Amino acid sequence: MANPLILKLDRAGVLDDADRAILEQISSNARKIEAHQDLIREGDRPENVLLVMEGFAYRYKIVEEGRRQIMAILVPGDFCDLHIAILGRMDHNIGTAGGCSVVAIPRATIDQLTSNHPRITRALWWATLTDEGTLREWLVNMGQREADKQMAHLFCELLVRLQVVECASRDTFALPISQADLADTLGITTVHVSRVVRELRDQGLVQWQSKRIFIPNVERLKDFAEFNPNYLHLIPRGTGSNDSGTRNGHLANAR
Repeated sequence: MANPLILKLDRAGVLDDADRAILEQISSNARKIEAHQDLIREGDRPENVLLVMEGFAYRYKIVEEGRRQIMAILVPGDFCDLHIAILGRMDHNIGTAGGCSVVAIPRATIDQLTSNHPRITRALWWATLTDEGTLREWLVNMGQREADKQMAHLFCELLVRLQVVECASRDTFALPISQADLADTLGITTVHVSRVVRELRDQGLVQWQSKRIFIPNVERLKDFAEFNPNYLHLIPRGTGSNDSGTRNGHLANAR
């Protein structure tokens, strides 16, 4: 299986074969983590940068009365906060969704990469800026889109992100999360999630079966969700960006 970290960072358009070999080395010792386990908790002192290699994880916070807000879904190739080891204490939790394979990269390794490998450093900057862009889009989603468009937008985003790391086909991908997880991501109730999933299915937009999403017509779902992938920054700077801001733009190499 191709290395998802390399597949993702290659989108920055700067890596050479030597850089890829280094990234292969630092991501080679993944360990399996069971579903619904915390990788690190709010208040912990972080020492390692965590990298997801298989499965899904998420960032979340617990608020009043034990309610949970999921603030990011992490897919293969994603760091669980690249600069986490700079922090004195964690301000949020990171947990697994389904079963997950994770690499713990020592802080010294990240320091060595950023001191001695400028192309990798640039790719890591790109990954961090993309994370920030995704957070901004999630804020827009929660503040300005109705629940059906919000859910459809999330499914479009996950499809594209998973295509980049070769974990999705043209129109389907595994989604090893529960309706309760999705409710805590969108800020709605599980009853509302069930109703919206049914509405999307009845409109022929999405099918969710056996922890897998099927999209009968990807372009129709993107139109419905008003999905513009520009915030994922998948076209490297300097490659000709006429298509980067085009609504419903395609991934050239992820289909």
